[in-house]
Amino acid sequence: MKQHNDDRLHPESTDFCMLDYDCAYLPGRKTRMYYRYIREAEPEFVTAVIRRGWRRFGNYFFHPICQGCDACKSLRIDVEAFRPTRSQKKAIKRNRETRILVQPPSLTPGHIELYNRYHAWKAEKDGWRHRDISEREYYENFVEGAHEFGYEILYIRDNRLVGVDLIDVVEDGISAIYFYHDPDYARLSLGTYSLLYQISLARQLGKRWIYLGYWVDGCQAFAYKTKFQPEELLDGFPGVEEEPEWKPFAKAELSNGELGMAN
Repeated sequence: MKQHNDDRLHPESTDFCMLDYDCAYLPGRKTRMYYRYIREAEPEFVTAVIRRGWRRFGNYFFHPICQGCDACKSLRIDVEAFRPTRSQKKAIKRNRETRILVQPPSLTPGHIELYNRYHAWKAEKDGWRHRDISEREYYENFVEGAHEFGYEILYIRDNRLVGVDLIDVVEDGISAIYFYHDPDYARLSLGTYSLLYQISLARQLGKRWIYLGYWVDGCQAFAYKTKFQPEELLDGFPGVEEEPEWKPFAKAELSNGELGMAN
C-alpha cells in the first residue's frame, strides 16, 4: 500500500505485514510484525514513531501486532535522573583503556566478522537462532536508512574492534538499535558500558531519554534493560497524532523477581 502525503509525519511508505513466525522471546507464541518501508524518513517522523514504540532497521520501521498477545512493552531511561549503580561504575572503570569513536554507520570486513562471531557465540551460549549475515544484509539493516540521525559507536581495545553500537539520535533522546561485541572481551561488560556511554552522550547533547526498544516480562534476554533506573514504560503503539502515555516503571513492578544481565 502506498501513501502520498507531504506532511513530514506522514511520509510516503510501502506498508506490509510478515507471516507469523515463532516468537524468540516467549516459547509457544507466534510473532507478527507490521512494517513501513520509508526511503526518505525525516527526523521529525523518526522522533514521533520512536516515542510511540516503533523500531528502525535500515529503511524499515516496525512494531509487533501479534494476535492475542501484547507482552512487548517499550522502555526508556530517564537520562536526567539516572545514577549508576556500584556494578555499573565498575564497568566504567574496566573500560578506562577502551577507545570510543562515534561516526555514521559503516560496513567493513571487521564489522561482518565481529557480528557473525558474536552471534555464533550467543547461539552456543544462550541457544539463539543463528546464521551468518551477508554484507548486503548488514548494509540493509544497519547502514542504509541512517540519513543524518543514525550513528555507530565503535569500541576499540588493544587496537581491535571489540564492540559496535548502532543508534539513532532523535529530537528528545537516543534510540538504541543494536549492539554486538567480541566474546573474547566479555570481561569488560561492554553491553552495560555501551548503555552507560549512550547516557553520557545523551547528556552531552541535551537529550532526555534513552529508548531501549522492547521489554518482555519473564524474558531473560531483556532483563538487563531494567537495571538502568529510573525508567518509563509504554503500552501499545499510538498513532503519530496521539500523545503516548509513558508511565513510571520500577523493578518492584516486575513479576519474575531476580534480574540477570544479557550482554
